[in-house]
Amino acid sequence: MTIGLFFILLALFLAVSLPVGAVFGLMSILPGLMGTIKYGAIDVVRAMFSGMNSFTLLAVPLFMVSGMIMAEGGISEKLFRFFGYFIGKKTAGFPCAVIVTCMFYAAISGSSPATVSAVGAMTIPFLVNMGYDAVFATAIVTVAGGLGVIIPPSISYIVYSAAANASPSALFIGGIIPGIMIGLALMVYCWIYCKRKGEDKEKLQKNYDEIRAMGFWNLLKDSFFALLTPVIILGCIYSGICSPTEAAVISVIYSFAVCIFVYKSIKIKDIGKIFMSGAGTYVNILFVIAAASAFARTMTLLKYPQTISKMVLSVTDNKFIILMLMNVIMLVCGMIIDNIPNIMILTPILLPIATALGINPVHLGVFMTCNLAIGMVTPPMGINLFVASGMSFPGIKKIPLLTLAKATVPFLIAFLICLMLIVFVPGFTMFLPSVLG
Repeated sequence: MTIGLFFILLALFLAVSLPVGAVFGLMSILPGLMGTIKYGAIDVVRAMFSGMNSFTLLAVPLFMVSGMIMAEGGISEKLFRFFGYFIGKKTAGFPCAVIVTCMFYAAISGSSPATVSAVGAMTIPFLVNMGYDAVFATAIVTVAGGLGVIIPPSISYIVYSAAANASPSALFIGGIIPGIMIGLALMVYCWIYCKRKGEDKEKLQKNYDEIRAMGFWNLLKDSFFALLTPVIILGCIYSGICSPTEAAVISVIYSFAVCIFVYKSIKIKDIGKIFMSGAGTYVNILFVIAAASAFARTMTLLKYPQTISKMVLSVTDNKFIILMLMNVIMLVCGMIIDNIPNIMILTPILLPIATALGINPVHLGVFMTCNLAIGMVTPPMGINLFVASGMSFPGIKKIPLLTLAKATVPFLIAFLICLMLIVFVPGFTMFLPSVLG
């Protein structure tokens, strides 16, 4: 099977909306059936099981369950009130508090859709009641939710580390500065928007006074254990006390302890429901990762990654042009395929090119994740758009998908500016890993 035919069939199967896991499985078997390589169905199944036999990947379902526990426990509301206490009175204070809440919740859940859902459910009605446009309020959460895959601990980093044989701890550390940069850029746009459009100062002051009336110490007491969550998870990893997978176990135990015994927002009888919900979500991802492992093995046997690398480098050896081409590929793929399948497809193809250019695998993993995070906010397959536009609140008109997509454009421009800095200035990603590693 020629490399052109292979990727045409892959694109065709995805275009007709076959399940991604099924596409990976089919494309893994097809070259063997056509006699291109000796790689039968039994070999594909063996590769799928082998791909799952990873201590690193155990962290994925654990961080997912931890995020679900925190969502059920109403952690996002406690975080939002605490940040609103400090910046709510400033221009664009509460919209910026939403972004900071997304950043902190990202460090708990590791998931972009979970961040959009948990933070948006509480903050969108709050912003609308203070006079902000519903489309603007929803656009903030839609884009800021993308930080869920950039700020550690990130499920995407864990999957990439398994695909690229890179250090998950280094990826977690490397994602800190890029995640903060993007969050600050989104806040700058919120400030510009509010300066241009104006704010309802009377409503803002009333809500700010209500939060201030709770008192700093009461707010700190109420949100202390929520604020401590990322400190415990990331502190255990960065200090070398435990691996990311072991930290994921700690995050589940800590989440249960906080939500059941401290906040009492979850009852013990709810534990089974949360675990079943987590299992129902993860089983789909599990099959995709397993099938993608077999797919990557097939491409390796066909030597397609090396072939593509040679083709690209034979056209030009200009690092700037190749990096721009890589980013365009990632952005386009992010628009049509979900985050985790994209990582499994793109990593074996782009990693040899990056290695030839002298790009550190950690740097590649971080800017790949940033690119794919943008894809989660862009049609036709932007999952954050579907989650946010699917939300409904009493008294708030449901926002059409394309209307919301249009409103996210200014935020995405800020996102893209940061992306270019992250891509072409490796120090933003590699400084902390070099210092702490």
